[in-house]
Amino acid sequence: MNRYPVWKYAIILVALLVAGLYALPNFFGESPAVQVSTAKASIKMDAAALGRVEEALKAAGITAEAVSLDGTSIKARFPNTDAQITAKDVIQKAFNPDPANPDYVVALNLLSRSPAWLTSLHASPMYLGLDLRGGVHFMLQVDMQAALSKKAESLAGDIRTALREKNVRHSGINRNGQTIEIRFRDAQTAEAARRIVQDQFADLDMVQSADGSEFKIVASIKPAAARTVQEQALKQNITTLHNRINELGVAEPVIQQQGLDRIVVQLPGVQDTAKAKDILGRTATLEIRMVDDGSDARAAEVGSGVVPFGSERYLERNGQAVIVKKQVILTGDNLTDAQPGFDSQTQEPTVNLSLDAKGARIFRDVTRESIGKRMAILLFEKGKGEVVTAPVIRSEIGGGRVQISGAMTIVEANDTALLLRAGSLAAPMEIIEERTIGPSLGAENITKGFHSVTWGFVAVAIFMCIYYMLFGVISSVALAFNLLLLVAVLSMLQATLTLPGMAAMALVLGMAIDANVLINERVREELRNGASPQAAIHAGYDRAWATIIDSNVTTLIAGLALLAFGSGPVRGFAVVHCLGILTSMFSGVFFSRGVVNLWYGRQKKLKTVSIGTVWRPDSGNQVTPN
Repeated sequence: MNRYPVWKYAIILVALLVAGLYALPNFFGESPAVQVSTAKASIKMDAAALGRVEEALKAAGITAEAVSLDGTSIKARFPNTDAQITAKDVIQKAFNPDPANPDYVVALNLLSRSPAWLTSLHASPMYLGLDLRGGVHFMLQVDMQAALSKKAESLAGDIRTALREKNVRHSGINRNGQTIEIRFRDAQTAEAARRIVQDQFADLDMVQSADGSEFKIVASIKPAAARTVQEQALKQNITTLHNRINELGVAEPVIQQQGLDRIVVQLPGVQDTAKAKDILGRTATLEIRMVDDGSDARAAEVGSGVVPFGSERYLERNGQAVIVKKQVILTGDNLTDAQPGFDSQTQEPTVNLSLDAKGARIFRDVTRESIGKRMAILLFEKGKGEVVTAPVIRSEIGGGRVQISGAMTIVEANDTALLLRAGSLAAPMEIIEERTIGPSLGAENITKGFHSVTWGFVAVAIFMCIYYMLFGVISSVALAFNLLLLVAVLSMLQATLTLPGMAAMALVLGMAIDANVLINERVREELRNGASPQAAIHAGYDRAWATIIDSNVTTLIAGLALLAFGSGPVRGFAVVHCLGILTSMFSGVFFSRGVVNLWYGRQKKLKTVSIGTVWRPDSGNQVTPN
């Protein structure tokens, strides 16, 4: 009756082994480390860079526990923080001889002490949140109305250019908030303009009406187009923040969208709030200039001459020098979009730029007069400029659409488009929430959270063992398995463990034991009704299952609601809460019944079970089936 087939025990054994394996890295702790990554897309981390790190440490007499190349970064692990800080200074000098123009980001980090065989199995510890590791937390509000107003201003200029090219005369084009008003003297001209705008600007809704002696067209951005503008603004701001935060040397920053118009930035290990604010609010500008192709300029490019008067020397992303003229043709204010694409003839990767009306007109005139010459696109940040690309002008380029092509890969085209879009913020942002958590407070939070979970487990286990005897011991074992399984799942998902997450973990312990309480009480009830021990165990598990399902599903629905509509710490709580409910159903019913079946199921003539005192309320008598 109470027997599990072999395959069910195999499932329990596999689950126990996998849970133990992936939860194990969390018990090794972390070591101070230095992480080296590239600050420029053109530089790659490879075995040669790994050798440079090892040579720099050896020359300084610093012994590292381990140095490894991990994807796009090199990580060196040290026995203590003193060696870590000294090693950072040594590696910084070796990789960035010019501190004003760093090619690499050298950051302090913490790495797991897990042995190599665990790492090879992709078994990693949970990532600790800001409240456990310490650092700075910002909540940024993106001004979406400003992004839409900027788009409307750009469209107003494009409409003005389109009407001029079609010789349609108007009495004025004005932007009023996020709408564009176009005035005409007669209805025929207004109708002609309406058709032109409708054909060329599919993102606009138009309403035509009479306004006194004049006729007016009011154009507004369609809701779908407005959502696209907002999404692109948010994406561009996130990319810009990623580029800027690299300068802080944060090893594992968290930059993610929250809701429709907010961005959460978490910088673990950063305590300088003023510097973090300066980085987040910094602006960058984009400039388009002509390349100086004179003989003196060519000599200056290779380092055998001086830079001619009226020109400046800048470096491309690959380190190649380019001499460009000081006269600025266009700035980033004229750039409305940059997207990767493919050349329709050669199928080579390209970057497609979109300019506003003013920029399109200037670009058309310049390219008409400069066929065969080179044009440089520069990105300036904190007064330092870098040449993103310097293509050759093949023909006149009109219409505000510019295509950059050359020896680019798909990845480089995507990176260039992102870099051009992320040169400056698409919409202004305001810091609406700010928190700073010190490392000592983070360590204290870890200790308190660990103690709360540990003592909560011990208290529950003691109560269960006293009240339900052997069945209480089995319930405590199932509870320990549930905790192990929960930690393993969080580690496999590489979830971020926060202080609310640890609170949810403690809460899950109390909720998980409910299933075993229901089962144990059901078994007691069957024994009180005169059922045999084997029949009572069987009926207890079967009849308690429906109640357990109902209670867990309703609690899971509440957890999913928190996960869907909550934010920040609430989501961290909800993730652990929902996963804990799922693991508790497996451990509290499937695992505990397997242990009970293994202990009692093999006994054919079972006379008693150890489940504490069974009270008979009808007669006031009691039975102790132990």
